[in-house]
Amino acid sequence: MIKAALRLVSMVLLAVAVIMAVLDATRSIAAGAVVMTPLGSSWAALSRQSLAGFEALVAENLPGFVWDPVLLWLLSLPGFAVFGGLALLMALAGRRRERRDHRFAT
Repeated sequence: MIKAALRLVSMVLLAVAVIMAVLDATRSIAAGAVVMTPLGSSWAALSRQSLAGFEALVAENLPGFVWDPVLLWLLSLPGFAVFGGLALLMALAGRRRERRDHRFAT
């Protein structure tokens, strides 16, 4: 059951990654140069209050080094890469193990 949920989350994250990649590709074609929108910019455009709330939540509950070097670096990465990486991790965590009963012919 957990593996099925992980695969479902992976599929949703992959869909978000594809949508963000298509948006960046469209902007790149329009600009005539490669455009990769950082995750923080996309999040701020979608909901600035939730980004500020997330920052406050991290600042209150986690050590200071988590927000400044770690999460700010993550928010500066292209959104499609972050969601694609998360989709890959979820897919690997939810993959079906290969059964080894059939390895040898009897």
